[in-house]
Amino acid sequence: MGRGLSTVCVTAILMSGCAVSDDKYEHRSLDSFKAGAACYDREAEPYTPVVDTHLHYRPFDGRAIPFTEMNDYLSRTSVRFANVYGIGQMLPSNSRCSNYLKCPGTPVAPTTRNDFVNAANMIEYKPEGLHLTLSMTFTDLSNPEPTVALMEFYDKEYPGLFHWMGEVNLVKQAQFYNRHKAATPKDISKWAGFMAKLRERDDPITIHSDLGNDADPTLYLPLMENALTLYPDNKIVWAHMGMSHELTTMDASKHIAIMSRLLDEYPNLMIDISWRILDDYYFSKRGNQDLYVAFINQYSERILPGSDFVAFRGNNFHVYQQELQVTSRIHQFLDDNAFRNIALGQNYFDLLKLDYQAPSVCQ
Repeated sequence: MGRGLSTVCVTAILMSGCAVSDDKYEHRSLDSFKAGAACYDREAEPYTPVVDTHLHYRPFDGRAIPFTEMNDYLSRTSVRFANVYGIGQMLPSNSRCSNYLKCPGTPVAPTTRNDFVNAANMIEYKPEGLHLTLSMTFTDLSNPEPTVALMEFYDKEYPGLFHWMGEVNLVKQAQFYNRHKAATPKDISKWAGFMAKLRERDDPITIHSDLGNDADPTLYLPLMENALTLYPDNKIVWAHMGMSHELTTMDASKHIAIMSRLLDEYPNLMIDISWRILDDYYFSKRGNQDLYVAFINQYSERILPGSDFVAFRGNNFHVYQQELQVTSRIHQFLDDNAFRNIALGQNYFDLLKLDYQAPSVCQ
């Protein structure tokens, strides 16, 4: 973290290049991510990213941290760019349950509710100093037929606002007790319509697809490979490197080998390293860190950072700050090229073709 204002940052502040948060860390402004900005001093500036590509502004039960408050959380950290995910699979509106894991049998079903709230908030409370990308999270991958019509409805109601799809669930074992079923190969073949629509719009899709579980680490890998084979020209982001609470003991070398093979075979595939489960069970595990650092350095143009924070009313800024720090811990050990691509946002800017540029790393 920051250790007082560096000469680089002082100069950038004078040029509207940095902002100093209430927490006394050095954080750059949105305007600093234009061509010609001061180089990034990794010794004096944070290792946390400037972009949070996996951030849920809405929770499962609808009782959310207010939109403006969530934006304030970002402004108090290094984050200046974020994906505004809802959560597409919500608990019933009349349910008293707030955590589906504690309510087995209660359905968690796809819905448009969170997306519409996010869109309305974006219009009414568009933030200063942040660049937010609105995402469609309603899609039911096991019942894809209505998706294109709903995408067109979104465009009619909120023209030009949505530029991403996801996080959507191909298979999420954590919700099996809440009536979620994995999409089948037949279901995946029926994605053709909305995947074509996404290609036409040049929009990415983030897919949650569990790799497997501790009993069978690659049980569900064929489903993701099926999707990649059928839709190789789509910008697909595989969330959490395929990991979950159901898979915490996989051999790191085997995990990395699978990720490497798929990245080599499918040039449009990207992975996100969101969710602290990756650091808790893999990146920080004895003997694993060097393996994952080498992997991330090698494939640094194919990786996106994210917190996977859920803006449930019971959470607060300190929870977000902690999640951001834990999910970013591995950034400290990356080489400068990987750090610029991932933490400083160049991959994100390139993926969305944004008119922003990651600063170079100071030598």
